[in-house]
Amino acid sequence: QVQLVESGGGLVQPGGSLRLSCAVSGSIPSPNVMGWYRQAPGKQRESVAVFVNGGNTNYAASVKGRFAISRDNAKNAVYLQMTSLKPEDTAVYYCHLLNIRDGTDCWGQGTQVTVSS
Repeated sequence: QVQLVESGGGLVQPGGSLRLSCAVSGSIPSPNVMGWYRQAPGKQRESVAVFVNGGNTNYAASVKGRFAISRDNAKNAVYLQMTSLKPEDTAVYYCHLLNIRDGTDCWGQGTQVTVSS
């Protein structure tokens, strides 16, 4: 079974940058939808950035222009490059993979991002 492991979170000051990594064990199914989600305390989990087969991407309005999702096929990894971070970006960030062929999905364990001065 495919497994996802996030890393790269940490404490950063407002305006700073971080790059999150999602390491995928096993073969990434195709077609698929891969994305980053986040959940702040007391809040619902929300979509941040989604990377769809064919190269299409979708971003939450709150992060568009600041975050970028990318993939390294050779390393079987997906990244979330975050710049101009704001305190409201503070959350646990999760990597998610949806296998469109059979409808199954999986989540990583999450990585904490804290934006504070």
